[in-house]
Amino acid sequence: MGQGLYSGKNILITGGTGTIGRQLVQRLLEENPRVIRIFSRDEYKQFEMAIDFQEHSSRLRFLIGDVRDVQRLSRAMEEIDYVFHCAAMKHVPACEYNPFEAVQTNVIGTQNVIQAAIANNVKKVLFTSTDKAISPTNTYGATKLTAERLISAAEYQKGSKETVFSSVRFGNVMGSRGSVIPLFKKQILEDARITVTDPEMLRYMMTPSQAIQLILEANSIALGGEVFVLKMPVIRIGDLAEVLIELVCEKHGVRRQIEIHETGLRPGEKRYEELMTSDEYLLADEQENMFIIPAAFNKVGHKVARQSIDALEMKPIDKSLIKEWIKQESLIEQ
Repeated sequence: MGQGLYSGKNILITGGTGTIGRQLVQRLLEENPRVIRIFSRDEYKQFEMAIDFQEHSSRLRFLIGDVRDVQRLSRAMEEIDYVFHCAAMKHVPACEYNPFEAVQTNVIGTQNVIQAAIANNVKKVLFTSTDKAISPTNTYGATKLTAERLISAAEYQKGSKETVFSSVRFGNVMGSRGSVIPLFKKQILEDARITVTDPEMLRYMMTPSQAIQLILEANSIALGGEVFVLKMPVIRIGDLAEVLIELVCEKHGVRRQIEIHETGLRPGEKRYEELMTSDEYLLADEQENMFIIPAAFNKVGHKVARQSIDALEMKPIDKSLIKEWIKQESLIEQ
């Protein structure tokens, strides 16, 4: 999907040194873009990434900057065709304890991206959102919901400008920086125990490859204002912990007994996540691998006859499939 769309084009990725940003760069390089600008605020991560991608140095540009700075963003977007907005404060407890910092990055930063894109006549902007934006119980989810609304509203406030704005809504990306897989691996090797908030906690999860495929497919078909939601499987956190104990111990020859220690939910954390609200589900256009939620301002919408959102209440996947995914994506090798 999106084949040929980026050939010879100029691309900007905010938060480009993050897990999704790096995977996106790797995938987009296959499309032969003219240049990919990686915009982020951590110079050391940029240094590391430049070494990892040194064979592609002629097509990569590393720009230090913060999405809170609209002037810097506007300069970074000069002559850019496509923007992938991945920059965010995403750690739930950090956002709970520093709520206005989350607002400045996730909300004001997104509005800055919108303004800079319109000013520079960018073709398309794709925003990466989260399932935590649905009925949010924490600051992170609330800021992402607000940012989603800003993106959808931008489509109807851009006047004569032709920039297309849309969002993709992710679950948890397996193996991403700060997620449970690298944390569990570290705990197994160093502490001989795993800390789990609640083994019965259910999470929508996707592999990095699935996340990138959704981004590219959504961006290729976006007409403006939509939210694209991948149909994701549900994983029980206790099952994930047990699979990781088996795989990590096997790989590193660990023979000690690994305990699973339950710590309880953290501030703002949910036991179960949701992909869509009931109202969104009634309006969404269902595709084979995703739902497309039309913009709230679109009075026509994609009317689909449905009774309730019960169809999304999926059972957790089998541990054998979790194991297969972790091996396929080399998630414990990282």
